[in-house]
Amino acid sequence: MSTTTHHRPSPLAPWRSTFESHISSLPSPEFVFATLAPSTTSPHPSGTEPPTPYVPRLRYCIYRGMWSQLPENKHNTAPQNPRVYDSDMPTFTTDVRMQKVGELFASSAGKAAKDEQVQGSGGGGPCEAAFWVKEKGTQWRIKGTAFVVGPDIEGGEESSGVRTVKSEVGGRMRVVEGGEGKERDWSWGRELTAHFGNCSPGMRGSWKNPPPGRPVRGEPDQDHQLAQKVMDLEDPIARSNFRVVIIKPDEVEQTDISDPATARRWKYTFVADAQDGKGEWTKEELWP
Repeated sequence: MSTTTHHRPSPLAPWRSTFESHISSLPSPEFVFATLAPSTTSPHPSGTEPPTPYVPRLRYCIYRGMWSQLPENKHNTAPQNPRVYDSDMPTFTTDVRMQKVGELFASSAGKAAKDEQVQGSGGGGPCEAAFWVKEKGTQWRIKGTAFVVGPDIEGGEESSGVRTVKSEVGGRMRVVEGGEGKERDWSWGRELTAHFGNCSPGMRGSWKNPPPGRPVRGEPDQDHQLAQKVMDLEDPIARSNFRVVIIKPDEVEQTDISDPATARRWKYTFVADAQDGKGEWTKEELWP
């Protein structure tokens, strides 16, 4: 796990077990993911100058487990990392050609806006994820920053984006019991490939679709067709477009309205120690 920032790990988040229990009850773990897009790239329909520098953008995504704790899948033939780390950072997969990736770079501290600047790992823009668990009468909102993991995460000269991901994400990863001394056996690149392997062949094929959001003008080339199935875990086109996004939470809200007489909201806030990077979660009970 080279160049990862090694902070003293934070304890398991107090909201984690309830959150995962609720998500496991969903038929499909879908959530709404919000980002900020520069208003200069999203002109107002009226043609007037946007009143704010950023505008919100929403879409549905599929929760893929916590980073470094990939859900087991008997159909996944990709090499797996040993169980060395745990974290409280939700993940999902996406296509680098999707607008959300560029938005996470453009709204980050680095404000990368050019297409060539968002092809690798990096990002760090603000985000929010919202889950509605109907069976539990509970809404979950996860607010924080999101980082993109791409094929450059390992194996070559580290870019500033790679260093940012390994520092920001690595600082929230903790060694599990029995994992001490095995940190060097854990690989960022292997974890990325394992996420790709955890997707179905049809889902992997979506990373060979025609460019998302582009106008339909004629037939796409043979390499970029709809409804492909990818079996090769190293398919060059699919892997070049495949990304894992990691949400680093700063605040989590759990709103339980299952019983109107006892409805409550709980706000969990991560308070980081500026000295050593260690932090802890605080909990506050609120009216819903």
